Amino acid sequence: MTFELPALSYSYDALEPHYDAETVEIHHSKHHNTYTEKLNAAVKAAGIEGKSIEDILTGLDSVSEDKRAPVRNHGGGYWNHTFFWETMAPNAGGEAKGALADALKKKFSSFEGFKDQFSNKAANHFGSGWAWLVINGDGELEVTDTHDQISPISIGHKPIMTIDVWEHAYYLKFRNARPKWIEAWWNVVNWDKANDRYEAAK
Repeated sequence: MTFELPALSYSYDALEPHYDAETVEIHHSKHHNTYTEKLNAAVKAAGIEGKSIEDILTGLDSVSEDKRAPVRNHGGGYWNHTFFWETMAPNAGGEAKGALADALKKKFSSFEGFKDQFSNKAANHFGSGWAWLVINGDGELEVTDTHDQISPISIGHKPIMTIDVWEHAYYLKFRNARPKWIEAWWNVVNWDKANDRYEAAK
């Protein structure tokens, strides 16, 4: 199978004013597209054509060691960005919904307690990477982070939501003020999607 850049379910300007159209367009059409192209090259070089991206990322140990890094990096970049775009939506934000809301309150005492922990994880992540809400290998909700383009599905986690804290994700609008990006991002979180993912992962 040849991987293609997934289309967004909303226009580039749909997340304004919280996430600016110029950044969304460059992030999707340039950065995500580059990961897509380089993933196809890495998969071909590794001789693993025909597999889904999930099978590739959960089976990295089966890729020869000399070919593994490009597959992991570009495969993770492809999958993580696809997941990231779906974590957001126009006219979204607010608080968690449904079973996820109840689970967050139980785990973190309150929605605000979860939000603070997630924001701190994202703000304090060193260098490039991602902050995630996942169901970990013990079946528990956990706020965690991954470096570069490591995907949580490669380490046995079931992700619920994520924020991209690579500088290219926010630098045009927010410059070096990552906490301002994180604050704005909460206004576009697609809680319906997050709850659906939680229900499916339980």
